[in-house]
Formats: sequence, structure tokens, C-alpha cells
Amino acid sequence: MSHVAHLTIVSKTKQSMCAYQASYIDSKLMDLPKPVPANQGTTIIVEDLFYNMPVRKKALRSPAEEYQKISDVVSKYAVHNATIGFALKKHSGNNDVRTRQGSNHVENIRTIYGDLIARELIEFSIDNSQFKFKAKGFMTNVNYSTKTFQFLLFINHRLVDCQSLKKSIDHVYETYLPKNAHPFVYMSLELDPGNIDVNISPTKHEVHFLNEQQIVETITSTLETKLLGSNNSRVFFTQAKLPKLYDVEIEAPKEKNVDNNKTINPKEFVRTDFKEQKLDKFFTTSTTKNNSDEKKMNESINAEEFQQCHAEFIARTNKLEDLIVQNSDSNIPVVVRNEDSVADKNKQKAQPVNNGEMEIENMVEDEMPKDTEKSNKKSDIAPLKNIAFLSRVNRVETQLISIIELRKDIEDNCHKGLRETFAQHVYVGAISPSQALIQYSTKLFLCDTRKILAEMFYQYILYNFQNFDTYIFNNKISIYELALMCLDMPESGWTPEDGDKDELARKVSDILVDKSEMLKDYFSLGIDADGNLYSIPVLIDDYVPDPRELPFFVTRVAAEVDWNTEKECFRTFARELASFFANVPKESNQNDKDWKWITEHVIYPAIKQCFIPPKRFINNAAILEIANLPNLYKVFERC
Repeated sequence: MSHVAHLTIVSKTKQSMCAYQASYIDSKLMDLPKPVPANQGTTIIVEDLFYNMPVRKKALRSPAEEYQKISDVVSKYAVHNATIGFALKKHSGNNDVRTRQGSNHVENIRTIYGDLIARELIEFSIDNSQFKFKAKGFMTNVNYSTKTFQFLLFINHRLVDCQSLKKSIDHVYETYLPKNAHPFVYMSLELDPGNIDVNISPTKHEVHFLNEQQIVETITSTLETKLLGSNNSRVFFTQAKLPKLYDVEIEAPKEKNVDNNKTINPKEFVRTDFKEQKLDKFFTTSTTKNNSDEKKMNESINAEEFQQCHAEFIARTNKLEDLIVQNSDSNIPVVVRNEDSVADKNKQKAQPVNNGEMEIENMVEDEMPKDTEKSNKKSDIAPLKNIAFLSRVNRVETQLISIIELRKDIEDNCHKGLRETFAQHVYVGAISPSQALIQYSTKLFLCDTRKILAEMFYQYILYNFQNFDTYIFNNKISIYELALMCLDMPESGWTPEDGDKDELARKVSDILVDKSEMLKDYFSLGIDADGNLYSIPVLIDDYVPDPRELPFFVTRVAAEVDWNTEKECFRTFARELASFFANVPKESNQNDKDWKWITEHVIYPAIKQCFIPPKRFINNAAILEIANLPNLYKVFERC
């Protein structure tokens, strides 16, 4: 490598007090190694590739294409060397490939190639004494197929290609897979090095070996036997019907002499109004209800009774202790509301910033078909600047370019059709804490509440940046103890190879204490110098996240947030905080009436008011159309 690039090696042993750095040119040491500060291990730095070979350098493709090839090679070696941690990223970018130390082949395949492949894998192993070879690996069963054959072949731990073996394996699958469909196969083949011919091509990528035909036949025979054993049942996936994209280019034809008294076809008649409100949100929820209660609820109430009910509603929402510790087995302290927590921020004078915010009303009107535009022209779809992203306190308008850019990314990625659906929906009911039904026009949709909340809270965090109210814990919580709780849970995936739990928990605490000032100023996440968590932000009123998720939250913040660059730091932290708040309480942890009341009167009104659905929601099953009135009429011929 030093013949075609500038090569530098930095290495530090466990016993050494410091690291040593050495540079090489043409395989020769340029100077004596010099001591430098560095972490334990060895770093090999290759710079100015082909600096002395301009013809070879011109043969390189674009940086993106070359990086894609590098990513492909690193991904394959990460699968093969599963116990070694791999990380690949562009300069000052996020990790495109990342596997943890002490992992296994299946987990790395899942991380790199996706769960769709990992869940269909079959393990195989061959030890043949006649031709002196060993083979092991993983192959997909007959339930999986793709347009291109993904074949990862390592011979004596070197990534190579063998066309005869590849074609034979592909031929085996032809019996089971549809036409032009191919499998995924990872194989590690061990042969006598003296039996391998690597001089087939100049790149030495293609190889042949002694007794190739017999070895290939033995391998394919074993794989075919494995496939026969997995062919007892087949799984076929169907595509759920997704909401249709709005055609913004087709203009409705102009009608003349329209009869205003024209009868609406029953199958097209919308029997709900998204603007209507229900009085039951002003009443306390109860697990038992007698006949007199039902009669009272159905009767009209006067102003005095309404004020009494409203006062009870306010008292209930202020009892956050009941919401956060209900049916909880943990000793996590309760919280109280601190409405003055943002007051100090208002001392600094904020200048208005033109951050490219768009009015949702205009966004929707531009994309709506003309015939619906006329009927909804006066709908209460609030502008982005004036909706529930704003706190009740005087706002501090940020001038950070990174936050402004992240907000603009949200607006540019907004799906206008889905925005109209959420803004004008009628809540139908909750199936579970994570699923609910809504109606829009003549269509019924199934919503994944957690996916929607994770995205909505991410938007709340960015638009309320530096402007959060605060929940203050009555008793501070040790971040070290929270991290230990997380590592003790099976869901954390901790293994002995990851390191000592006590040391890892201490690192989590140290990282968050080091970033505590920034987290407090920008996100109202309070952490003291002793590593105790004492406050979390308020994102929307009457909603408190599940405290049982705090151990995972603090651990993931320390491990997953990119602290190196400002924009990525804010983006990744906002994602983790949003994910924490989006954990809808399990049914066993909440009173049945409470989670249903919160879903109907807190979560979905907030979604209706200001959620900006991204375009990816069309494909990720966050909202699915499960019925529509015209199609039901075709079957039942009535409503």
C-alpha cells in the first residue's frame, strides 16, 4: 500500500504509556516512530491513493461509486468475521456499516442486509474427508427471493468468486423460486491452499480449485437436501392497501348550471364532521358506570355544572403522579409540573429568523383537488408558525442554522395528501395503545400510533427548541443506576464481550454529565454534577411518558447520539427523546379508561392540529386504508 499511497500507522499496546506513529513510503520507514496520544489499538491511515500513478487514478470512478464498492466489501467481511466489530462511514458522516463486537453471523446479516433475509436463513455445515474440504454458512429458504443473486463466498477466509459454484447453487433454487428470482447465500469454504489456483484473472478475484466439479456437486447436494426439508410450508406476503397519493396535476372539470339541491349518492355521503367536538373530554374517566351516571351524561348541563366538570378535569390532569406510577413496579420517582422553568431563557433578546417555515394551510390547498378545495377553503388547518409547537411562555427564537435546516427538512419532506388526511380526520376508536382507527371522508384508516408519535414528537422537539416546560422529579434518579437496570434487561442485548456492566454504566453517566449543560439549555433535560436526572421536558400537555422506559432512554442517548457535529447531535438526540416519549403505555400498565382517554383526547387531537406526515409514511404502514364506503356499497348495497 505504501507504494501507491501515503501510509501512516498509529499503534498503542495495553502496557504502553502512549501510542507511536510511523509513516512509510515504498515499504520503507520515513523516520523513527514518534510518540503521540491515541487510544489502545492500531489505526492504519491511507491517504492520497495513486498520487504517483496518475493514469491509474484517472481510472477511478466517482467518489460515490467507489464508496459503494468499499461498503460492499466491508459489509461482506463484517458478516464473515462476525465476532469483530466493524464501522464504516464517510468523513464527518454517520456510520453506514456498523456491527458490534462479539456478534454472530445471523445478527450481522440482519444488521447489514435486513430482517427480511435474516428471518428466513437456514444454517448448513459440510465436512468432507474424501476431497478434504469444509464448508459452512447460511442460505435463505424458499420463502425468500430477490432479483439478484447475493452470494458471499469466502475461500480460506478470503472474499473470492467461483462462477461454477455460484451457477450450481442458483440452479438448485430454480426448482423452488419463481422465474428470475434468486436467493441469498453466505458460504465459508476451507480448502488445502495448495489446491487453489488464484491466477485465473489479473485481480485474483476469480479462483478455481482441484476436484472443483466433485466439490461443487457435494455442496449443491447438501443445500438441496436442506431446501427439501424447509419446503413443507410456504409463506406468501400480501401488500396492505395504502392511502392513495393525491393527484395534484389533474384539475376538476368546470360544471355549468349545477343544481345545488342535487341529491348526494349515499355511498359518497360523508356522515361525520372533523370540526365537531365532544363534551366527554371535559369529564373524568371512571372504570365503573351505573345507570344514573349514564342518564346524567346524556342530559344537558348548565354553565355551573360545566364549570364544576371542567375544574375536575383540570384537577385530574394536574395529578401527574397517578399517571406516571399507576400499576408500576419500579421505584422511579414521580414528577411535578414546573411552569417557570423557561423563564430564565426569556432574558436573552431573540431576533426573528426567517427559517423557511411554511403554512400548512397553503400546502394543503395547493395539493387538494379543486372540487374539494372549494368545500374546505375555510378549514381550520393552522399555519405551522402558530400551532401547538408554540409554548405558553414567551418564546426564544433560535438562530442556530442546524435547527433551521432540520425544520426545513421536515417541511420539504411533508406529504400534503396525508397532511390533509390527518388534519381533517375524525377519531373512531383505539384498538390497543399502539393502534387506532380514524376516518377521513369516506375512508377508514388503521394508524400505528407509536410510529406517528415518534415522528410527531421529533417535530415538536425541533420546533420547541429552547422553549420547553419541565417535569421536575420529586426525587432525583441516578443515571448510573438506570444504565445498570438497562444492561440487566435481556432486551439490551448485553454480552460479556461488551465489557463490565459497572464500567459501561459509569461511562453512560459520565457522557451525560459532560453534556448536561447543553441538554438543560436546549432540551430542559436536567442532569446534575453527581450524575442524577432531575427533570425531563414537557412536549404536549396532559401526556407523560412511561417511566419504565427511562433506563433504555439514558443508555441509548449515551450510545447512539452523534456528539461530534452540531446538526447530527441535535437530530439524533431529538430522535432518541421522541422515541422515549412515543412509547405508548402497555395495557397492563395503564387503567383501561386512562390510555383510551389519552389516545382520544390528547394524542390524536395533537396529531390533527399540527402533525406534518413525511412522505415515507406512504410505504412504512404507519397509516393503512382498511375500508372505504363506495367499496362497502358494492358488497352490502347499503350502509
